[in-house]
Amino acid sequence: MNKRAKLIGAIAAVVIILLSLSLYTVQVDQKAMIQRLGALKSAKDGGSYIAEPGLHIKWPLIEHVLYFSTRLQNLDIKSSPIVTVEKKRVIADYFVKWRIRNVPLFYKTTGGNMQTTNQLLEQQLNDALRAEFGRRTINEVVSDDRASIMQALNQKANDGAQKLGIDVVDVRIKGIDLPPEVSGSVFARMRAEREKVATELRAKGHAEGEAIRAKADEQATVIVATARKEANDIRAEGDGRAAKIYADAYNQDESFYSLYRSLEAYKKTFSNPRDIIVVTPQSQFFDYFNQSTQSGAKTKG
Repeated sequence: MNKRAKLIGAIAAVVIILLSLSLYTVQVDQKAMIQRLGALKSAKDGGSYIAEPGLHIKWPLIEHVLYFSTRLQNLDIKSSPIVTVEKKRVIADYFVKWRIRNVPLFYKTTGGNMQTTNQLLEQQLNDALRAEFGRRTINEVVSDDRASIMQALNQKANDGAQKLGIDVVDVRIKGIDLPPEVSGSVFARMRAEREKVATELRAKGHAEGEAIRAKADEQATVIVATARKEANDIRAEGDGRAAKIYADAYNQDESFYSLYRSLEAYKKTFSNPRDIIVVTPQSQFFDYFNQSTQSGAKTKG
């Protein structure tokens, strides 16, 4: 009985080992190929066999599974010094995003080695970057021509990557650095250009400001002159009406009007008790006082 149990246990162990060697799992972000005795397993259509995600069976000890990640890969690159059309050197810092498209071709061209793939991509992109920078000035590279450079790099990198069985999804320049011996002169020239533009803008603004102030002063002068003219006209019209009123009142009763004017003059003259006026008794200023005195003398006589 013990021998039979041991035999069953041994058979079960062998079965488990064979199953573990025969079964393999491909994850959802992977693809796999089978290498049989050093050669890739062929599919029914004559191409290489590709194992999709899921559970699969292989011949133990004879077949070996090669796994390939289908996730998006990222490669950061810092280029060696690149010469522009002005013979100035710059250093570009950029990154590449790529993924495997054709697994058999990728394996045949790179051996499935990610490091080898990154080295080939870096070489191709550095060559393309030198070609693009070699047709441009530093100002174009640093300023507004970066988008067209990245577009050209993406296109050239994708063309070369097709031969490796991969797709280049994106190429982005993160930064462009200037060597110390170049950056000083470039920044000085850019600063001089900006200062020139600023000076022109200030001069233009000053001229426009002077024109606006001159126009405002002209309008203010016209407005003040018009207002003074209207005020003088109104004042003259008022003086004329007042004179007419005085004249009409005088014509109605000349003696009373003369008396009223004299009384107003006395009132204004002697408004302050300390005021003193020195005149002769025969002065016309006291004409009504003289008349009242003479009238009283005649009454007594």
